[in-house]
Amino acid sequence: MVLSQAVEDYLKVIYRIELEGNKATTTKVADALEVSSASATNMVKRLSKMGLVDYESYKGASLTKSGKKIALEIIRHHRLLELYLLEVMGYSWDEVHEEAEKLEHHISEQFEEKIAQLLDDPTHDPHGDPIPTKDGLMPEMKADPLVNAETDQEYIVNRVKDQNPDLLRYLEKIGLLPGIKIKIKEKGPFKGPITILIEGNEKVIGNDVAQNILVAEL
Repeated sequence: MVLSQAVEDYLKVIYRIELEGNKATTTKVADALEVSSASATNMVKRLSKMGLVDYESYKGASLTKSGKKIALEIIRHHRLLELYLLEVMGYSWDEVHEEAEKLEHHISEQFEEKIAQLLDDPTHDPHGDPIPTKDGLMPEMKADPLVNAETDQEYIVNRVKDQNPDLLRYLEKIGLLPGIKIKIKEKGPFKGPITILIEGNEKVIGNDVAQNILVAEL
């Protein structure tokens, strides 16, 4: 089945909304894709006719088995491309997301396989996101937002949720990257700033930033 880029984008967005434990209402889908609610409703109805989503008016959409398989395939393309752009093409980690968004719809399965082989079948992209397997399985990742971390406890940074280039450049500047060990020194009250130790260096980050950093306890 040859699908349009728009169809693949909708499936990917619905998958992400469901992954966060939310109902994929047409309003949420429209907001995520920056389109009108009417456009989102029309496309979701089309996806339903194609057998890619189950849709009920006022209740939202959920991916069918076929829809989920396609969504995971596109996500696999995207995350492999991000890593390829970083490690082979010399892009910085704040540039790869936007470039991969353009390319993910246009590579063949053979090209995808060549990238995976070249990169030694990686399991995570540059931002720590898990890469779906070739068989369409998403690896589990146990991690919690840094804002929920306990003081005087060591953690490892697993993932950065927000792909905003300015945020990524800031995190790179202070050394807060996936794979880095950190320790929570102090948490300000009422969603105040959080003081952390990054390899012994003290840094202070805002609560909003900490919401987007996922960590696992060591």
